[in-house]
Amino acid sequence: MSVGTTHVIGVDDNRGVKLTVTLVLAVAALAAAPLAAAARGPHGGCVAGAERHVGSPTASYAALARASVEAYRQPGRSPFVDFPHVNVNGYQTTFNIVGAITTRACDPTWYRVQLPIRPNGVTGYVRARDVDVVEVRTRIEVDLSRRTLILWRAGRKVLETRVGIGTPATPTPVGRFYVSQRLVPADPSGPYGPAALGVSAYSPVLTGWVQGGPIGIHGTDKPWLLGRAVSNGCIRVENAVIERLFAATPGGTPVVIHP
Repeated sequence: MSVGTTHVIGVDDNRGVKLTVTLVLAVAALAAAPLAAAARGPHGGCVAGAERHVGSPTASYAALARASVEAYRQPGRSPFVDFPHVNVNGYQTTFNIVGAITTRACDPTWYRVQLPIRPNGVTGYVRARDVDVVEVRTRIEVDLSRRTLILWRAGRKVLETRVGIGTPATPTPVGRFYVSQRLVPADPSGPYGPAALGVSAYSPVLTGWVQGGPIGIHGTDKPWLLGRAVSNGCIRVENAVIERLFAATPGGTPVVIHP
């Protein structure tokens, strides 16, 4: 595993100032063989050109850009969005894989992936040769009505905590997303706390914010506000909790936000 650092700009500072953070970038090992096995049918084979769902409650797969990547609405047609090798924050472009188109031998040719762009939850197809594949055993679930967050690993609950969520005017979006980047703030005592997980969701209202108003899970310098609807859409947790989440949660981890 190789690690690098760079500087980026944060997005959920409710005091209206930009926040400089340091990013941690990790390049993980390949997991193409487990994904090919997951794409097999009930009798062990694949139908050439057919798409199969990929992932389960206990295992999912992330696709990491090898270089620049083109995403297509349909395989082989004109691409509708291009992604650089690393995003604007210097983090390796990461997708969550939801389906695979394979050969008869179950070798993937295309992946259908969630994209870290608006509208929330949009998917597209990327060529299998353009990405490396990582198996992910973690999942995050957020319940907005209960204001709780649960971290699961291999189907087992390993952490549950209370959270702060978006206000009625700046709500936290609901849906199925994934961890698209991992950030370490330069000031661990600041409004983001010691770490942040960028999520592929965007604020439904703050479209003019830095980088379009992306949502994150991060620490806080106001822990007494946890359990309340106080943020600009991000999900806040105690600083000790975000340190545990950050250590346990790789890029590509599914994030499900319930109303």
